[in-house]
Amino acid sequence: MPDYVEVILRTFGAFFMLLITTRILGKQALTQMTYFDFVVTITMGAIAANLAFNTYVKVHHLFLSFCILVGITFLSAYISLKSKKARKFFAGDPTIVIQNGKILEHNMRKMRYTLDYLNQELREKNVFDIEEVLFAILEINGTLTILKKPQYRTVTRKDLWIATTPEQRLSVELIMDGKIMDRNLQENQITHSWLEDELKKRNLHVHDVTYAVLGANGLLYIDTYDDHLQSPIDQE
Repeated sequence: MPDYVEVILRTFGAFFMLLITTRILGKQALTQMTYFDFVVTITMGAIAANLAFNTYVKVHHLFLSFCILVGITFLSAYISLKSKKARKFFAGDPTIVIQNGKILEHNMRKMRYTLDYLNQELREKNVFDIEEVLFAILEINGTLTILKKPQYRTVTRKDLWIATTPEQRLSVELIMDGKIMDRNLQENQITHSWLEDELKKRNLHVHDVTYAVLGANGLLYIDTYDDHLQSPIDQE
């Protein structure tokens, strides 16, 4: 077999192996990158890269190594479910970096977390005055969670004693890219005739609609291919 053909086949194999493994491990591996997840991700990437182009290493050796790593990941996840100490060992603990408007320098030094990073995270959460913060916690996946002092929190309808309409479900996508989402209609007991009637009220056909969603409040949102905008903004 020519070398370039082998590289092509190995590259496809590495890609699908990573894809399948990511699907098996679940979404947590993507959204919550702990210390352990970071190590596993780097190692998997290295194995997959060698599988793709390092023709001097036998495929079954790399596949065996990859399977062992996946097994270790599953075993650690199982142990973490059973033991709080194991979770702490593999993932670490959240760290408080601000308490009652005061920066905890000792905790920040322990985490090698700089003031520049802290200020950036605060600004991204629309906090420009540290005095507003009651607690800021550096989570195990590296994100910063903020609890503002009561006087700086956003006012809710409950605070103002304003009546609200209960919402019993999530929004339901009815049409996407000009095609009716039959499964969504069936699962939510929505008939085609009702949807067609709603479109007729707006002088629309299904193929005119880019996106249609029934909100949790019961209102139907429809976006069409023709937005009827005289001067649409098109800037990057």
